[in-house]
Amino acid sequence: MKNNDPLHGKTLQHLVETLVAFYGFDTLGELIKIKCFTENPSVKSSLTFLRKTDWARVKVEELYIRTLPKLEEK
Repeated sequence: MKNNDPLHGKTLQHLVETLVAFYGFDTLGELIKIKCFTENPSVKSSLTFLRKTDWARVKVEELYIRTLPKLEEK
């Protein structure tokens, strides 16, 4: 049985690292306007914020899902 959830088995760290590698923090900060992506951004500080902030994590998950087709083209 295949799980069709694109987030299944993916950690928040994987999502953030994948998005940063694809977009960079500058573009990521434009796409999702949260301070952890625009002011002194790092994966570590972003993860700390996103683990505590549900609405922001949802935005990251949604962007990751929208980005998946572009990642598969590479």
